[in-house]
Amino acid sequence: MKKIKKTIALCLCIMMLFTSLGCVAFAEEKQFYLVLGDSIGYGSGIRNSKEACYGKIVADTNGYEYSNQAIPGHTTQNLIDRLELEAVKSDVMKADIISISIGGNDFLMNNLYGLMYDAMVAGDLSRFDEIGKGVYKNLSVIIGKIRALNADAVILMQNLYNPQSGYLREPYQQGADRINAAIERYSEDNPGEIIIVDVEAVLNSDMANFASDGVHPSAKGNEEIAKVVLAEISKLDSDAKTE
Repeated sequence: MKKIKKTIALCLCIMMLFTSLGCVAFAEEKQFYLVLGDSIGYGSGIRNSKEACYGKIVADTNGYEYSNQAIPGHTTQNLIDRLELEAVKSDVMKADIISISIGGNDFLMNNLYGLMYDAMVAGDLSRFDEIGKGVYKNLSVIIGKIRALNADAVILMQNLYNPQSGYLREPYQQGADRINAAIERYSEDNPGEIIIVDVEAVLNSDMANFASDGVHPSAKGNEEIAKVVLAEISKLDSDAKTE
């Protein structure tokens, strides 16, 4: 009888061990979600940005492991340089899904007042065109660096919205149009490399989506971005199940 009890106890221990190992294996299968880019990805313009930015909302909603490597003020060239940092490279290598918000500062940090003058007074958009060409060139380098580290991650590339109303709206739109055209062109030239997340369409319809600084998404805007990112991820999951 004692021998039978010992055998049962041993079997139970083995079952518990395998159950425990199964739980550990399941926990290790969590997907890793990484945000790269500028102040939009960082969550500037809202309180408690680390918890309220769209990246954290997406990660919490889907139960992802999460890292946010976005830096306010960064341009496409800054992101190229940042992809040389070991901590960033490590996150890129681990990532299953990468959201990128970049390009707006290529416009905003490029003598904005001079660009406003060109667009509104001189009617000269040649510098806007040059910015767009630069974004395309740098985006090609950015995606190339990411792919060299991680060939399989899904790259969700956000386009640029226009947070302005009134007389500044038109020149801002000229900048956004050039950047978005560069993103579209890259996607067309490199099929399957990126998925464009249409943040412009989601945010531009309601000024409540923008913070009081007139540049960044509001808390509501971050929620709207999270929704459209989650929708794109859901499409990918649905496509994977049907294959």
